[in-house]
Amino acid sequence: QVQFVESGGGLVVPGGSLRLSCTASMSSFNVYTIAWYRQAPGEQREQVASIKSGDNSNYAESVKGRFIISRDHAKNAVVLQMNRLKPEDTAVYFCNVPKPSGGALFTWGQGTQVTVSS
Repeated sequence: QVQFVESGGGLVVPGGSLRLSCTASMSSFNVYTIAWYRQAPGEQREQVASIKSGDNSNYAESVKGRFIISRDHAKNAVVLQMNRLKPEDTAVYFCNVPKPSGGALFTWGQGTQVTVSS
């Protein structure tokens, strides 16, 4: 059973930055497309960024230009650098392998809470 572990969340003031990390208990982590998702209270989970095995990345319009997704090959992790954070970025952030038809391939991890507030 693949387990995802997300870390790096916290409380930050608007305009601040956070760096999230995603690791998983799989040996072939780097060959998968990995996506970061977020879910705000009362909202559906949404995909915010993804990175393919060849390091091509995609972003939701709401985070484009502020968030950067990358791979840390040495740590077998996918990192989400979040800059110029806004209160509307407040959510629990998760990572997983996206399915082409929507949704995610594996069981969700616990996620990491990001709160943007003054």
